[in-house]
Amino acid sequence: MTLPTIFRRSLIAVALGVTVSGTAAAQERELLNSSYDIARELFAAINPEFQAWWQEEHGEEIAISQSHGGSSAQARAILQGLRADVVTFNQVTDVQVLADAGLVAEDWQDAFENNASPYYSTTAFLVRKGNPKGIESWDDLVQEDVEMVFPNPKTSGNGRYTYLAAWGFAENEFDGDEEQIEEFMSTFLANVAVFDTGGRGATTSFIEREIGDVLISFESEVNNIRSEYGSDDYEVIVPPVSILAEFPVAVVGENAERNGNSDLAQSYLEYLYTEETQRLLAGFNYRVHNEAVVEEFADQFPETELLEVDDVFGSWDEVMETHFGSGGRLDQLQRR
Repeated sequence: MTLPTIFRRSLIAVALGVTVSGTAAAQERELLNSSYDIARELFAAINPEFQAWWQEEHGEEIAISQSHGGSSAQARAILQGLRADVVTFNQVTDVQVLADAGLVAEDWQDAFENNASPYYSTTAFLVRKGNPKGIESWDDLVQEDVEMVFPNPKTSGNGRYTYLAAWGFAENEFDGDEEQIEEFMSTFLANVAVFDTGGRGATTSFIEREIGDVLISFESEVNNIRSEYGSDDYEVIVPPVSILAEFPVAVVGENAERNGNSDLAQSYLEYLYTEETQRLLAGFNYRVHNEAVVEEFADQFPETELLEVDDVFGSWDEVMETHFGSGGRLDQLQRR
């Protein structure tokens, strides 16, 4: 199945409210992967490859199902009983909350390479044909006549990365001057036309409902949208300064053991690090770690300064409490 076909079907699924996909024959083991909202097409491509590899290696047919939504919403669903065997999220804190609840190992970031992040991305802009508002960087987004669409930082890891990238830009631009940073962020947030709960909803608002001048999402997502809906109708802008967006993975140990899938879960996540899968990930416009694949796709990814959350904000724990907690910076800025 081609990328455009998968992509279109996923948008239809969102419109219908479908969040879990996949079927299993009665005698097959079934692995459930809980993932972020815009990863539908990616894992629709990866899963058959893993199934074929597993059958060749172990002589066993398996089924894989997916549960998709905002990363934080998926974490809450697992806490409330969703029996996912693995998580492939877009934010560290959404895995950590499962570790804090005892569902994921405390040392989960040591279980796989690169802090258990097999691939990464950054935040980028999708603008309409000709880039009529001349948007090239974060400071262009606070113009009076610019309207943005991106997911709600309260419910989406994607949205949090956008907020933090904008704040990090302002931190550099204004040399840490809190008053100027907050003024910038207040204007930035006031220019948001709609806050959808997840990345795919934001895509629908921008593409199907034609809301806003710019969609802000992961670089991978905006490039895939442009491929799907026409390179002549949209342009991708990677700003000169953005943020490192890691995509952490983990085995949900308690569930995987109860489901009889511990071996499957471990192998599934290890498979994401193989050269073949790293190449597939790069084909979906994700940045990867495999050196051979990085060299092969070097021309595909523009250079940009990637700010790291720990360097700018201290830690994810501090970020969540200071910015996204009840009454935090985000709430304060939106009340201005």
